[in-house]
Amino acid sequence: MMRAPPTLLLLVVLAGALAGGGGVEAALLKAHFYRHSCPVAETVVRDIVQASVAANPAALPARLLRLFFHDCFVRGCDASLLIDSTAGSTAEKDAAPNRSLGGFEIVDTAKAVLEAVPPGVVSCADIVALAARDAVSFQLGRDLWDVQLGRRDGVVSRASEALSDIPSPSDNFTTLEANFASKGLDVKDLVILSGAHTIGVGHCNLFSSRLFSSTTTGAVAPATDPTLNAAYAAQLRAACGSPSNNATTVPMDPESPARFDSHYYVNLKLGRGLFRSDAALLADRRAAGLIHALTKEGHFLKEFKNAVRKMGRVGVLTGDQGEIRRNCRVVNS
Repeated sequence: MMRAPPTLLLLVVLAGALAGGGGVEAALLKAHFYRHSCPVAETVVRDIVQASVAANPAALPARLLRLFFHDCFVRGCDASLLIDSTAGSTAEKDAAPNRSLGGFEIVDTAKAVLEAVPPGVVSCADIVALAARDAVSFQLGRDLWDVQLGRRDGVVSRASEALSDIPSPSDNFTTLEANFASKGLDVKDLVILSGAHTIGVGHCNLFSSRLFSSTTTGAVAPATDPTLNAAYAAQLRAACGSPSNNATTVPMDPESPARFDSHYYVNLKLGRGLFRSDAALLADRRAAGLIHALTKEGHFLKEFKNAVRKMGRVGVLTGDQGEIRRNCRVVNS
């Protein structure tokens, strides 16, 4: 068989990356990127994340996965979410959608260790990507997806961009589809990545409009969004108490809130999707058509690993773009 010329092979690789929504830069990501420059990188992150998750298994997997998602949806997967605000600039992490995020300290710990062996090599963006995978995979006892590495860190972080780019729990399907498409992600990716809501919690004020309505006198009365199961709505009203309650949280998956499984889709079919954006998936024929197959756990886990890897290539910086931040919270001076 005639061997393809190297230039042709490179074009094929680049075309594959572009088709996956990652662009030319994503083609430079690869497995075991730090094999020679920092061989312990992946082990250090895994050990720190797993020790933390073992101490808080109910909360940390969802927090670290959400951190990765929110980072990738603003400026791409460049760790711009980790940058602290300054006197002259409000950063992404202080935008309203990000104020309830957690897990920053775990990334900081991993970065501090890796800066010693050796400094300036492992990016904050890659640590976020690894931490999400390692946290979600802990309970499964195996890696749910492989992480390609080689991301570099961004140097710009704006709260205004987080407000405009991060999907809202109240979004309808049209808005969600357009948001994901702007990141090179399609309807299938939208449906599968929404399955991450099988773990974690939601604050009552983010879905209270589905539970309460205002009367003509201004008082608040019970109500039920017609797309929401009535019995489930009653449970949520009892837990939340009032539409302004932003302190109380409820599990996004009422059946198995700490297990990364396919129950999210089972709940959707029963009218128990917590957010309006969850229920919106049933409003589109294409999205609704994907949900039945995803109720099978093996199918969901297989599809999720493909979708989250694709998300991890969104807008990445590679080569000599960006920088390797010495401190994930501060741009290098």
